Amino acid sequence: MGIHVFPKEIVLEPRIEIKKKYIKKAESENSHKHVAHDHGKELKRLSRIKGQVVGVERMIHEKRYCPEIVIQIKAIRAALRSLEVNIIEGHLKHCVKEAIKSHDPIVAQKKIEEILFLIKGKAD
Repeated sequence: MGIHVFPKEIVLEPRIEIKKKYIKKAESENSHKHVAHDHGKELKRLSRIKGQVVGVERMIHEKRYCPEIVIQIKAIRAALRSLEVNIIEGHLKHCVKEAIKSHDPIVAQKKIEEILFLIKGKAD
């Protein structure tokens, strides 16, 4: 399980040719502005996850029984997956919804490509 960085501009479906210059042009014309929504709940969850990671580090230093450590690691992974789902859900409910409401096909397509990238975890 690695950390993935989302590329700024990506085309996932080669059949739909959206040139980067058109995307940049749409962004520069302010056809759609990103309005960040509140991630307060996610930040609280992330703080708890950090605490769990510190706990696992402590367990390793204390030479605790391996299965106990693995159980805690599995709990951390589950918490991260849940956090990921929450953030994607918020993205769909706010950012993607606004892109669709903008009636700008380029902006909407870009959001669809973002979601596909997040689901697949890689670019095609």
